[in-house]
Amino acid sequence: MRIKKPIFIIGILFFVFGFLTWIGSVLIPYLKIACQLNSVASYLVAFSFYISYMVMAIPAAALLQRTGYKKGMTLGLLIMAVGAVLFIPAAFSRSYIVFLTGLFIQGAGLAILQTAANPYITILGPLESAARRISIMGICNGIAGVIAPLILGAVILQDADGITARIAAMAGNEKNDILNNLAQRVVGPYAVIAIVLVFLAILVRLSGLPELDIDEGDEAVGAANLNKTSILQFPHLLLGVVTLFLYVGVEVIAGDSIISYGPSQGIPLSTAKFFTSCTLGFMLVGYVIGIILIPKYIAQVTVLKISSLLGVVFLGFALLTTGYISVAFIALLGLANSLVWPSIWPLAINGLGRFTKTGASLLIAAVGGGALLPLLYGWLAGHYSPQHAYGMLIPCYLCIFFYAVVGHKIGLQIKKNK
Repeated sequence: MRIKKPIFIIGILFFVFGFLTWIGSVLIPYLKIACQLNSVASYLVAFSFYISYMVMAIPAAALLQRTGYKKGMTLGLLIMAVGAVLFIPAAFSRSYIVFLTGLFIQGAGLAILQTAANPYITILGPLESAARRISIMGICNGIAGVIAPLILGAVILQDADGITARIAAMAGNEKNDILNNLAQRVVGPYAVIAIVLVFLAILVRLSGLPELDIDEGDEAVGAANLNKTSILQFPHLLLGVVTLFLYVGVEVIAGDSIISYGPSQGIPLSTAKFFTSCTLGFMLVGYVIGIILIPKYIAQVTVLKISSLLGVVFLGFALLTTGYISVAFIALLGLANSLVWPSIWPLAINGLGRFTKTGASLLIAAVGGGALLPLLYGWLAGHYSPQHAYGMLIPCYLCIFFYAVVGHKIGLQIKKNK
């Protein structure tokens, strides 16, 4: 079938999304040691990466309007390669600012890729099965997310507990030498990442990936939107943007904080460095469930309701327990989170017609939640405790539940017309 090749290519891109996104869970504790940071400063790793989505989403939509999707994806991959290369001078200078700049540039490239890929895979078939297709992409993303922390963590966090203990009793040149050697552990991995990104850029550019007219809707959509002059006239989309903003913050906190949460529960960092892979493993389980059940056995709206309520339940147990059990419930948030993104996207862009590209760019801008909410979590963790700080996620899940029950229908005039 003609649809299989585009799905395969977009699947490769989603693998790249996952690999570079979830490396952050390892970089947070790693740079906290190498650059001697406090909790709030260490979460600037997530901030620098995800804030670029908020900054770049609208320009990315304008860029794709000019270049088309295939050229835009190629450019996004090359921009990401530049960000990866920047990690090399950052490592040799042990400059946190340069590390953060590299992360911002990588995020900017990813913003271009995601602005193209998410609406592309949503429209590449019936809207009611979009969550199923996005779940397939989520498996590609999740597999990369499981692999990335394991590979990078094994390289850059090797003997992290021992290094932390040794430098606590050191000062001066001896301490700096150890920290410099630690910082330079990322040089090899990021050089390889840069090379792979350039190779993928060439591969995508030479591929037969077709252009889709994403703005083209059915006749009912076009007729209903004739009197619409602004994206602000679609309240179901705007509420979707807010909901996605909160969700991405929740997802990033669940994945990126769990490694640092382990030591606060008395678990060695040498063990905790694998915890993000557990969270992503549960997300993979959720994606498989989505592929099997959506839309044949269960509607994506119902899945969104169940997912949000599971998030509240898992958080409750995480707050009421300690040690490995509490960590396990944080990891289980991966299961609760897995089908939220795939379900919100088709609900939010439903009925947009010619406003679809602008709507998609706003939804990508909502990824900025992954920049701001982890900073709030880091502040709460520093002033109270990492465990109590997770309480901030409960109202986020309740907002997701509201969107599933009511929010996605507000102001929507178009129903699927087949």
